[in-house]
Amino acid sequence: MLKIAREERGLSPFELAEPKSLREALALLSGDGVRPMSGGTALMLMMKAGVLRPSRLVSLRRLGLDRIEVTNGELRIGSMVTLRALEKSPHLKAWPVIGRTLRTLSNVRVRNVATLGGHLAHGDPHMDLPPLLAALGATVTIAGAKGERTSPVEKLYAGYLETTIGAGEIITSVTVPAMGARRAAYLKCTTRSADDWPALGVAVVLDGQKTDIVVSAATDRPTRLASVEAADGLKIDSDLHGSAAYKKQLLRVYLKRAIDEARNARH
Repeated sequence: MLKIAREERGLSPFELAEPKSLREALALLSGDGVRPMSGGTALMLMMKAGVLRPSRLVSLRRLGLDRIEVTNGELRIGSMVTLRALEKSPHLKAWPVIGRTLRTLSNVRVRNVATLGGHLAHGDPHMDLPPLLAALGATVTIAGAKGERTSPVEKLYAGYLETTIGAGEIITSVTVPAMGARRAAYLKCTTRSADDWPALGVAVVLDGQKTDIVVSAATDRPTRLASVEAADGLKIDSDLHGSAAYKKQLLRVYLKRAIDEARNARH
């Protein structure tokens, strides 16, 4: 059913659709000026700033995409699971690094509303979970009019606020491989409070002799390093959180710290 939203607080009028099935949601997402809405935390801020002026928002909250389960050793998270629900889930027992990361992601009020799918789809390189999930080898399932497809988390991003999610497509779930004997850590450096946007984020996953490293916030998208030594050649971006030179030095320090923390991490 479609509702007409009244103009308030500077927002332009828009239609709000609340479909009850994925098929209905995908049908409503066709056309210009249409956007999906999950938690809406980032979306509403962009609308209030006038960056986005959608003619229709399609709410995903009634599609049943809010389940967390472990199947065949893999963690499967519905895209509408809130970050707070994920943080508190007993299913994270085998993936404690995700819980630790979530506890410093923004604040509880935001985590109570923001969803995993929205967090990943926003495309801001300062988000905390994309680099960690990329380093863990997580994949997303994306649904659209042409059916479902799967993508590694790190392939979701094409640049600053740019993703590879097509028009009319939505993330429906995230799958994280079993940890096994792997050990992981995510560290971020903020210029203000611990839950602020990071000037740098570093995710490290150790698996025997293999080391997976993904850097964020200092780059325009989560970026995988081929090796520790490759950090010196990484293109670093300046922004309000710090200059390129400052972030380059942070990377040298935090990469070593993240590797040490991963080595000492509990499974």
